[in-house]
Amino acid sequence: MSYETVHTLGSTTYFIFLLLFLWARTIPRTNPGCGWWAASLACALLARLCLFFLLPAQDERWAITIYAMFNVLEKPLLLAGLIRFLGLDTRIRWYWVVASAAELWLALALTADVPAYVRATGYCTVNAALLAYAGWLALSRRDGFPRWPLAMTAAAGFALALHWLAVPTLTELFPSWSRNGFVLGTALALILYFSLLAAMLSQFQTRLIDAESKALEMAFQDPLTGLNNQRYMTTLFDHALLLATRPHHVVAVFYIDLDNFKPINDTAGHAVGDEVLKTVAARLKSSTRSTDICARVGGDEFVVIATQLDDEAQSAEVAKKLLARLTEYVPVHGKDYALGASIGIALYPQHGRSLAELVQCADNAMYRVKRKGKSGCEIYDAAPA
Repeated sequence: MSYETVHTLGSTTYFIFLLLFLWARTIPRTNPGCGWWAASLACALLARLCLFFLLPAQDERWAITIYAMFNVLEKPLLLAGLIRFLGLDTRIRWYWVVASAAELWLALALTADVPAYVRATGYCTVNAALLAYAGWLALSRRDGFPRWPLAMTAAAGFALALHWLAVPTLTELFPSWSRNGFVLGTALALILYFSLLAAMLSQFQTRLIDAESKALEMAFQDPLTGLNNQRYMTTLFDHALLLATRPHHVVAVFYIDLDNFKPINDTAGHAVGDEVLKTVAARLKSSTRSTDICARVGGDEFVVIATQLDDEAQSAEVAKKLLARLTEYVPVHGKDYALGASIGIALYPQHGRSLAELVQCADNAMYRVKRKGKSGCEIYDAAPA
């Protein structure tokens, strides 16, 4: 494989990854490391282009020196991107100091006509040190980040560090090895940048999944109490019937309207009223099972759907338990507030086969309790009161 082919493949590889990182940088809220890696790839690309265009036409020492300067500049940019990606509170100026020392060494070596082996040993050692440090960072600070891509980054960083340490000696002993060295270096760099791209995209995927999960929670959850809302209750009711009912079992729908809540809200303020509602929601959750559904359907109105009940009598027991909890004093900011609750009960399938029918029947039963003096529970009866 000719040098032209080797450098063409290397330049093409860096160019493609440069475009990928530039594209990823346009995604809103992308990790800031992406832009630094695009800059480091731009330096790697320019280094290869220098060899491709300048080496045949210029003095070899000039071409190699310019190549090496761009190559050294790539490493602190790579490190800065990794530090930004990991969110580390680390100063990056020391990497620039080291890189600047290597650049100064290359300039002095060129003007003083330092032998190629000595010149290469200087900047290759700096490259190896910075790459080894990048590998150590990726390996030791990957908690909370995509683990396998960063493990690959660490492996590629350490391998590239060894590669750069070996380059001066191998090139001095076996001049023809330099072509193989370029191929090996390009392959390891490809693994390094691929793993960084994979880590960034994995983090982006996690962000999307978390955002979707949060959006679903917001769509099906009451923001104040944390209970399910009416949309959730409606969506999962039929599914709950399939999973929760067995032969001879019933499902009970409890429509709960708080008594004496409005005076509390009016006199003590909405902030206190909100705390009261949160306490009511917590008591409903603690008084029901994991298979039951608790939802807030209005300002001070709640619905509980109890599954896997043995009979009608058990639904009355559940209602009494809920009533006892809801009529306990509610402490807010050192003051106790007294509540009541009117609870209407509708049973599946006796009173309806759809959620709308059952909620309507339970609502009617709840209003019957209201008319009888509030703070009680009653099973729906189609007969006039």
